[in-house]
Amino acid sequence: MNKVILMGRLTRDPDVRYSQGENPTAVARYSLAVDRRFSKNEENSTDFINIVAFGKAGEFAEKYLHKGTKVLVTGRIQTGSYTNKEGQKVYTTDVVAEDQEFCESKNAASANGSFGNGGDSSDGSTAGDGDFMKFDSSTDSTLPF
Repeated sequence: MNKVILMGRLTRDPDVRYSQGENPTAVARYSLAVDRRFSKNEENSTDFINIVAFGKAGEFAEKYLHKGTKVLVTGRIQTGSYTNKEGQKVYTTDVVAEDQEFCESKNAASANGSFGNGGDSSDGSTAGDGDFMKFDSSTDSTLPF
């Protein structure tokens, strides 16, 4: 079984290209900064994992993912190799994204600087207290649960 689950922040905006032909397919590439768990004697460290997303997943990355966005990526490891201009063989390891999910609210992301719209909601409503609806506790009615 080849299954990878990663949570981290994009280190840069996705680089998206489209394949040639009748039905162009999006290919998005980005890097994910993933914190390593550490023991008592070790310092925190970070791994930088290359992610590639094809088709609809690539289009999703192009439209919604930006530098600093915290995401959960599920996919598979894919290895490959190529010969560079100097004639040296270069080995690659990428995670092919099968699923990409946001890991924080839009407001939290805007506080981290990963959204350009300042965290305003598109419908004009405002979120307060961590995106929870305010509850009027002055009424004596009981909750149904």
